[in-house]
Amino acid sequence: MEDLDVVAWIQVSDGRMLAVRSRGRDLLYLPGGKREPGEDDWSALSREVREELALELDRASFRELGVVRAPAHDQPDFAHVRMACFTAAYRGAMAAAGEVDEYVYVGRGDRNLLAPAAQAALDLAERHGLLA
Repeated sequence: MEDLDVVAWIQVSDGRMLAVRSRGRDLLYLPGGKREPGEDDWSALSREVREELALELDRASFRELGVVRAPAHDQPDFAHVRMACFTAAYRGAMAAAGEVDEYVYVGRGDRNLLAPAAQAALDLAERHGLLA
């Protein structure tokens, strides 16, 4: 079984990481998703963040933090998720949009609310000294 290959935005404010709940999902995920044909990481992530949170990412501050791999949650066609994680500044007023019902900032003590790949991203953010 192939990995589900996705991109994700790690946004940290006051030492807590942004997470979203997609419609019908029980756990929180990171903003982002799958690339459309022909999209590079920047194009895919900026499109997904615009669709999910009504924000514009800043290209000049776009940086890769790393790649995590974790068991897939709620994805019956995939055993694992390979998630390339990026940071970037943004413009706009954050709002749940598209398939996203809510957004929240989570800390280390909230890991049980996160899907496995989002837990791995939380650990990645911590290794980079982004969490409080």
